[in-house]
Amino acid sequence: MQKNRILVVEDEESLLKLESILLSSKGYNVTGVMDGRSALEEIAANPPDLVILDIMLPELDGFEVCRHIKEDPATKGIPVVMLTAKKNSQDYARGMEMGADAYITKPFKSAKVIETIEGLLNK
Repeated sequence: MQKNRILVVEDEESLLKLESILLSSKGYNVTGVMDGRSALEEIAANPPDLVILDIMLPELDGFEVCRHIKEDPATKGIPVVMLTAKKNSQDYARGMEMGADAYITKPFKSAKVIETIEGLLNK
């Protein structure tokens, strides 16, 4: 069975590695990029089954990346999980407004991330 492709967008290299290892260990095919513009280029070239998206990114922030994904008819069905250190309710509301399917704050529990991903992919 082909495992789902997940794009991880995270500008902090150690976290990008950690998230990639976590997801790979669960059998997911993981691609990682470190900024918003690269994320949109990767999604256009090779659409993933799900995107894990940090908010604080160079060039385009996660809110803008999410908005682009959800406004494009070709990619609007891709689930987006925001994984961020931004914990306040305004950030959460903005993430939902941009079309995020889930919002998880850092530090995160691996089990919660996997459970969220599996729930979105098995809809």
